[in-house]
Amino acid sequence: MYIHLGEDVVVNASKIIGIFDMDTSTVNKATRDYLFKAEKNKKIIYVNYELPRSFAVTDDKIYVSPLNTATLLKRARQEQSL
Repeated sequence: MYIHLGEDVVVNASKIIGIFDMDTSTVNKATRDYLFKAEKNKKIIYVNYELPRSFAVTDDKIYVSPLNTATLLKRARQEQSL
């Protein structure tokens, strides 16, 4: 099963570790440091360059998406029901 994260980006649902809201999770300094380090190591993929609303952590990359977490969760649930 795959989840569409926006634009032309789809990710295997089994590789997703977590999907996080950009506004609430980046309040914590540890999360900001984690994202900064990932960007420095070229582990972040921007789905597009619109306002980021969420990020999905996989086993090897972080995908920054303009879609909110509720939309991504809804897509994940739809994939499970198929």
